[in-house]
Amino acid sequence: MKKLLFIFICNILLLTPFIYAAPFEYRYAPNGFKYVHHNHSESSFQHAHCSSVNGIEEYELEDKTRVDCLTKKYAIEYDFANKSYEAVGQALYYGLMTGKTPKVVLILDSNKIFEQLVYFNRIKKIAKKYKFEVEYITENFLAVEKEGKCEYNDCRCHYSKI
Repeated sequence: MKKLLFIFICNILLLTPFIYAAPFEYRYAPNGFKYVHHNHSESSFQHAHCSSVNGIEEYELEDKTRVDCLTKKYAIEYDFANKSYEAVGQALYYGLMTGKTPKVVLILDSNKIFEQLVYFNRIKKIAKKYKFEVEYITENFLAVEKEGKCEYNDCRCHYSKI
């Protein structure tokens, strides 16, 4: 009986950090509003990535909506993992309006990449079904833009439609 109790307590102590591991860092505004905190703005990732693929940033459509990045082949929507499902809808709409292949570029936090890959993997399933492309970038991509190198090969992952 004591042995079972000991094993139970050890399991509780070992599993507790995993139970409370959250995929996002939350903060509170002065008015008490809870929000997801990101170290860099979406637009900084958008600018770095769109420049790297020779795209047009904030391309305005006839209905006054804006494609984050328009290239010869893609209508790209950038968003953080916590807004991944919004990104899918926007990318599909922009693809429809431009005649380009929709593409979602998810922005994952380098410190929580394994927790946030769940969102990337979900979007990959949707991409396969609805024939669009998805990739992710991390904060390391911003360093690549400045320094021209990527250590550990972890700054960008591309998944093409099937």
